Amino acid sequence: MKPTVISADLLFEDHRSSLRWEWIAGLGASERKFDEVAIRQARSGADLVGYLNYIHPYRVQILGEREIAYLSNATPEDCARRIARIVTLEPPVLVLCDGQTAPEALISMCERAQIPLFATKESSAFVIDVLRAYLSKHFADRITMHGVFMDILGLGVLITGESGLGKSELGLELISRGNGLVADDAVDLYRINQTTIEGRCPELLQNLLEVRGIGLLDIRAIFGETAVRRKMRLKLIVHLVRRETLERDYERLPYEPLTQDVLGVPVRKVVIQVVAGRNIAVLVEAAVRSTILQLRGIDTYQEFVERHRRAMESGR
Repeated sequence: MKPTVISADLLFEDHRSSLRWEWIAGLGASERKFDEVAIRQARSGADLVGYLNYIHPYRVQILGEREIAYLSNATPEDCARRIARIVTLEPPVLVLCDGQTAPEALISMCERAQIPLFATKESSAFVIDVLRAYLSKHFADRITMHGVFMDILGLGVLITGESGLGKSELGLELISRGNGLVADDAVDLYRINQTTIEGRCPELLQNLLEVRGIGLLDIRAIFGETAVRRKMRLKLIVHLVRRETLERDYERLPYEPLTQDVLGVPVRKVVIQVVAGRNIAVLVEAAVRSTILQLRGIDTYQEFVERHRRAMESGR
């Protein structure tokens, strides 16, 4: 699902300090929004912003030195036609960059068509980079998953599992061991590009962890600022199960690493059996360390298989 609400006014205010721009025309169109069809078809923020291009409508059109030269250095009739064609692109916003001065005809067109025109001294390339990153996150596919999302040894880990297995209690123990909390119970996950999932905490639940029998704990107040994180990239899912579930649904030593599809991105997954007496926090940290090794290209299981193969060959 992609959100469809972002107005020119919101775009302007969110970047007023970083891009140091001014709103020089189309002030009456503060509620002008991105086209919903364009948002649904966009693969990333790169499809929603770019240099002036008459082939790509419905996106933020960037006007740098070359674009202003194209709109200005021609006969009056050609210049008027080129500027008028911009209206047919239905851009949510025009951005004048590189400290360029807007032609009077462009300002007049923006006023008539009620198209917001922003102006900044920042370079075109910088403005495009900033807006692409912003729009990619704002319009990213997103879902909400149940679990505890944590920073464990520098890795974004989502702890999921069957009800009543103590996910929040496990999260509390991991926090006491120096790891960080991102979100408890509900985790908002965003696909910020084709291979990356970012997890954040809903504003209502920030810094909070619910433990049965105790209630809500303010982790930031109890453990300090370093015990919470604003966001992390999801790299591992730790799924807690009961013994009967593990024996029924999972192999003891899977030949291939387990993965779970999240918004079309395969995420590594490990399954841990919960029984009385097991130190689950230690097992989770061990799973994270093993995942870090795998991400570095070190696969312990495959090394064991190779060692076993060599042992069999030497036995011949």
